[in-house]
Amino acid sequence: MSPVATGWICGNGRILCLPVASKIAGNRKEKVLSSEHTVKLAPLVREISWSNNIIIMEKCNDDLQREFYIQMVKRYGWTKDILSNFVECQTYEKYLLNQTNFELTLSEERRIQAKLAVKDEYMFDFAELSPEYSEHELEMQLINHIREFLIEMGGDFAFIGNQYHMLVGNRDLYIDMLLFHRRLRSLVAIELKIGEFEAEYAGKMQLYLTALDEQIKLPNENSSIGIIICKSKDKTFVEYALKRTNVPIGVVTYRLSASLPDNMKELLPSPEEIIEKLKFFEE
Repeated sequence: MSPVATGWICGNGRILCLPVASKIAGNRKEKVLSSEHTVKLAPLVREISWSNNIIIMEKCNDDLQREFYIQMVKRYGWTKDILSNFVECQTYEKYLLNQTNFELTLSEERRIQAKLAVKDEYMFDFAELSPEYSEHELEMQLINHIREFLIEMGGDFAFIGNQYHMLVGNRDLYIDMLLFHRRLRSLVAIELKIGEFEAEYAGKMQLYLTALDEQIKLPNENSSIGIIICKSKDKTFVEYALKRTNVPIGVVTYRLSASLPDNMKELLPSPEEIIEKLKFFEE
């Protein structure tokens, strides 16, 4: 694909219009694309389908957001329907808020892949729950909608079991949900909490991951990863809780509806920080 005056020529000869300054019908904001980002996106656009390109160009507001979705389509092979759903669920914004200790606990190669596997927030709008639901009810809804749950997790996850039992000494341990991530070749322990994150959850997850690595992990698999899914979290508190933890853990939240709260939008990093976060896609 090569840049043209107001668009790119795709491999099939079609022109994908990316105006330097264009107004979209309705209440869309005026979009201005810098020549620098246009040049960077041009070779990427050629690597995904025409229909996916149309969705990305119509629904994304800036080039960094477009680059994210193009890279995700390339990596995970999303169909246009799956892509459209992820864009509408604000996956890009949720990903940028990702909060883990992977920088301290994983090698560079695994850290890049693990960051792609964990979003800051998941949407469980498929769950049919009463206003006062329990952790067990949430777990059962995820199990009953396991296909939707695995899609929301982002692809490459396989379900192993729930209330996964291990024996440590004379104590029984039960992991809420145990998954396997194919690209990472790692067991992934999921702990569900319907309240705010507490520091002791990280300690409990550390015990789970140690037991998994000692008892369940196969010789050709990598060390296990933990994801604590809470209803809410204090980001600074999470940062302190994970700082001295020596196993890979991510702390995320879930919602039962699709919209991203306004206060979360204010937490999004600056464009310079976003560029740094997207660099590992190029590895």
